[in-house]
Amino acid sequence: MTAHNSERLTGKTIVVTGAAGGIGAAIVGRLEHAGAEVIALDRTSTAVPPVRGFDVTDAQQWRTLADRHARTIHGLVNCAGITRRARLHEVTAADMTDAYAVNVLAPLLAIQALSPLMPAGASIVNIGSIAALTAHYPVAYTTSKWAVRGLTHTAALALGERGIRVNIVHPGFIDTPMTASAPDAFRSASIGETALGRAGSTDEVAGTVEFLLCDDAAYITGSEITVDGGATSHGGVKSISDALRAATNTPSITKESV
Repeated sequence: MTAHNSERLTGKTIVVTGAAGGIGAAIVGRLEHAGAEVIALDRTSTAVPPVRGFDVTDAQQWRTLADRHARTIHGLVNCAGITRRARLHEVTAADMTDAYAVNVLAPLLAIQALSPLMPAGASIVNIGSIAALTAHYPVAYTTSKWAVRGLTHTAALALGERGIRVNIVHPGFIDTPMTASAPDAFRSASIGETALGRAGSTDEVAGTVEFLLCDDAAYITGSEITVDGGATSHGGVKSISDALRAATNTPSITKESV
């Protein structure tokens, strides 16, 4: 784990969804190391770290959590997410409903239930995706992540008067169990479009989330931060540039023709 300030979140209670694995588990570990008390939620409970079995799409479970906790919540990280990889003409209504329930409705329910317990200076971080910034082919996943951007900005506006900040982090290609299930061609093509030329780590995403939760980010709200190795900064031009470079290095093609 990258070295960082181990006291910056001391005394703060932070709820993290999707906490059992991947980016969520890395966030839990990072926040605990920074001194936070973490309430870790996931649809599957685990012993280490202690993660509560929780359905993020169930409004009643969120109300129960808020009622039982009934004390100050300083932070919320909406990390739970699912993907549906069907393309435009294959996607089903169920795909769309499932993706929106977990990726959009759940963060809304969490914010509605927990923001009343938050003081001024509290911070909410939604986990988006670079699919929320570009036209990725899995339509249910992509459109749901675009919707989370809208939720982030709306919540930042609504909660700003209470001093509560809301931001969104967009991971690029990160090594997680979810990305491990993708075809090899997807991995290689994704890394090929990344300026740094490698996949990211879950801790690199967790570090950005930790920053947004701490007082160092006290004047940041309604912001979108990419943790993608530069994948979205070039707008798809990298593959064109690489193709031109390859063509330029081919003896049969002159620089003038490129």
